[in-house]
Amino acid sequence: MNARKPYIRPMAGWWRHNPFFLEYMVHEGTAFFVLAYALELLAGLICLTQGEAAWNSYRAFVASGPILIINLAIFAAMLYHGYTWFKIMPRTLPPMIIGGQKVAAATITTVGIAAAVGASALVFIALWFIARGL
Repeated sequence: MNARKPYIRPMAGWWRHNPFFLEYMVHEGTAFFVLAYALELLAGLICLTQGEAAWNSYRAFVASGPILIINLAIFAAMLYHGYTWFKIMPRTLPPMIIGGQKVAAATITTVGIAAAVGASALVFIALWFIARGL
């Protein structure tokens, strides 16, 4: 019988010791809010297909106070999720070389955020024109 006890590295909470992994885990946790909002939109789409009464019920539900507060929390979590996604992006991409120079991580993050803000503004403007009937 072998009396030696092998060393087993403890795995509980390993991600709390490194700030990068802590931020990464918080980022992954905010994905739950993205899922929650997607399900809310899916419920709205289903209600829209079921007729005017179901759609009006959905609208009344999402306009209620508690749901507005929950949606505000979801919006804040989604903003954080988007920001951290673009912040992590330079570490997950292969090295980008333009003109023989490696593109800085801050440049990749800034361009990604600017593209997301620009695309969101375009969608907002398009929806504004559609809502006005133009």
